[in-house]
Amino acid sequence: MATTASLKIEDKEYPLPIMIGTEGEKAVDTRGLRAASGYVAYDQGYGNTGSCESQITYLDGDNGILRHRGYPIEQLAHYSDFVETAFLVIYGELPTATQRKEFGLQLRKNAVVEMQMQKILEGFPTSASPMAMLSAMVAALPAYYPHLATNNFEKDLKNFDFAAAIAISKIRSIVAMIYRYIHGLPFVYPKQNLPFCENFLHMMFSEPYQDYEAVPEVAKALNLVLLLHADHEQNCSTSTVRMVGSSASNLFTSISAGISALAGPLHGGANVAVMQMLQSIHDEGDDGTRFIAAAKSGTKSNRLMGFGHAVYRNFDPRAKIIGEACDTLLTRLGINDPLLNIAKNLEQAALKDEYFVSRKLYPNVDFYSGIIMRAVGIPMNMFTTMFAIGRAPGYIANWKEVASNPKGRIYRPRQIYVGATKRDYVAMANR
Repeated sequence: MATTASLKIEDKEYPLPIMIGTEGEKAVDTRGLRAASGYVAYDQGYGNTGSCESQITYLDGDNGILRHRGYPIEQLAHYSDFVETAFLVIYGELPTATQRKEFGLQLRKNAVVEMQMQKILEGFPTSASPMAMLSAMVAALPAYYPHLATNNFEKDLKNFDFAAAIAISKIRSIVAMIYRYIHGLPFVYPKQNLPFCENFLHMMFSEPYQDYEAVPEVAKALNLVLLLHADHEQNCSTSTVRMVGSSASNLFTSISAGISALAGPLHGGANVAVMQMLQSIHDEGDDGTRFIAAAKSGTKSNRLMGFGHAVYRNFDPRAKIIGEACDTLLTRLGINDPLLNIAKNLEQAALKDEYFVSRKLYPNVDFYSGIIMRAVGIPMNMFTTMFAIGRAPGYIANWKEVASNPKGRIYRPRQIYVGATKRDYVAMANR
């Protein structure tokens, strides 16, 4: 196999190294192109640009494959849980029994949010975006843990284990606090004896003098939702974490930036758009049939949410898993959700109708995650904060790769300038 590619520009050829990943992914290394030729590679939105080498997640969108550290997402979803998968994503291997116990202990020990930080949250209007509150609260963590956030890779990596546990546990607790603050409810402290998801539900939904006790099906469903979002390669928010981290910013600051990127409706807010679409179909007295016909005619194509994906050209493997789990959860809870029936009709159309198949418009993970969270009792305005809890391990692992790379450099993309050429200043009186 060739080890170099050749690019011909103005009758001159420039050899470019070829890189091959462990799963056979091929890339042309253009890092030396500008120095050699004066040209840069243009790729708007970086959709065909490899920005880094990573050992965390392998994604093959053409074949619907997703693996974390080599483990298929289907196996992790069936056999693992969120905390164990978080450990795997961050540290590269499944934990031993001792490591799993210690990791869980660190998450429980660091679940309490300091009283002064609670006051920061109470300074926000209750109408504020939950994601804005979450990003700001995570951005404040360096002020409370300055020894873990020195903005020096060598120093911060020495305390990485502690900082990682704080990030995962506190993001969960802060999300529960945001929910209660918005609804005018007193904050609920975590319990040391509860597992990760059960503790979150306890902090979120407990009533005065009556603790919330999650039924196993609900805790299992929430575990699955978080696990399926643990990492997803170089998406918008994860690449944001890497970019900010490349400046030697600490873990908390970098995660806060990622959360801000996640807040966008084209990224973390996608499952909200799905629920709004399904609700709109239901409100119109449709079971999805009329909507499908309208979508195919192009009159409502802008409302077709939860179908297709930026990288998957096949069925999103997470959608298969979460679709089955959604059905199981609602059946066991005795919930007859009309939105699920509509979602099923849309899914069947996507699998069988030539219009959808030819355009590879298969349901993605967002298509079902909102229905599960609704069944759990999480309101729509909190959906994206749940995404942030799940994605925290991926943010942490990617920051660690940046911080641990001795040959790393600050991320600094180039541009193609298309603005005005040189012109002389004109005094205001002469304009």
